[in-house]
Amino acid sequence: MNIDHYANRFVCDLVAYEPGKPIDETARELGLEPADIVKVASNENPLGPSPRAKEAMIAALEDAHIYPDGGGYRLRSAIAGKFGLSIDNVVLGNGSNEIIELLCHSFLNARAELIAAEHAFVVYKLMATLFGAKYVEVPDPGFVHDLDAMADAITEDTRLVFIANPNNPTGTMVGQEELDRFMARVPDHVVVAFDEAYHEFLDKAPDTLKYIAQGKNVCILRTCSKIHGLAALRIGYALASKGVAAILQKARQPFNVNSIAQAGAIAALTDDTHVENTRRVNREGLAFYSQAFKERGLEYVPSVANFVLVKVGDGDRVFRDMLKQGVIIRAMRSYKLPDWVRISIGTKEQNERCLEVLDAVLGTVAVS
Repeated sequence: MNIDHYANRFVCDLVAYEPGKPIDETARELGLEPADIVKVASNENPLGPSPRAKEAMIAALEDAHIYPDGGGYRLRSAIAGKFGLSIDNVVLGNGSNEIIELLCHSFLNARAELIAAEHAFVVYKLMATLFGAKYVEVPDPGFVHDLDAMADAITEDTRLVFIANPNNPTGTMVGQEELDRFMARVPDHVVVAFDEAYHEFLDKAPDTLKYIAQGKNVCILRTCSKIHGLAALRIGYALASKGVAAILQKARQPFNVNSIAQAGAIAALTDDTHVENTRRVNREGLAFYSQAFKERGLEYVPSVANFVLVKVGDGDRVFRDMLKQGVIIRAMRSYKLPDWVRISIGTKEQNERCLEVLDAVLGTVAVS
């Protein structure tokens, strides 16, 4: 009998998450040098890692034979200090994805419900399915979270509500007024998870930290992968009410964040110059694509993150045809958006190359 018969049915029912196509693999397939590949598929920082983080990580290699601080005291203290919280409000994760998993470990079962927006990060649905919970998908008109409808969807069985703000893959966000109105309606048996992986790209970000001070059952997810350019390290963290944080700590594996990553993250948190340079490059890139898409008559979703969603017809075909020319973007069929692709903001040169290849594939020209 096939081993699938004995496996957890929730795992067998999963459709595995597909990460962005790696540069090395693409170069090998096309017979190109990795330096000739433009990857604008995974919302990575085009400026690379924080220089301060690189120095700290090199120094930390000297102690690579020693197990990491399992409690992450120095990093958690640095994070707590940065946001005016207690160390007991901070939980470390192997990427913010692990925080998502810890939340699901802690609060989901076959009787529980998880609520998210229709075009939110696909990992929420994957995790709900993995834990046998009911996944409640709420429509998001105009690709923006409808928080009133999400509040209406809460039942006695709801345990988690995920609000990605800004949202991946749409690049949209909800403001303070909508968040406050939503939080006023959330009952005590629900944990609200604010996924804020792109928070640092915002010019004016809503204040979700105040909900921790108010004693709400909230968990704010942040990451060092994006603004700090440390995606390879897989380091994220949660800022949560003490009750929620204490539960997540119990679900967390010991030594889940390695010493090199902890050292890099501590240094990156102080590298304001790298953050500001990244924000500047991102603002310029968003403006570049916005103007280009308008000139070509392409429908797109105005973004406040470090990527943009654009309608191209057959997204899978456009992905394949651009890949043949050494430019990696992200097709959106897995998000129920087969006509769209997501393009990460790169350097000026990367953005121009991506647009050049997109024009060639679509046969588009500027009409300004």
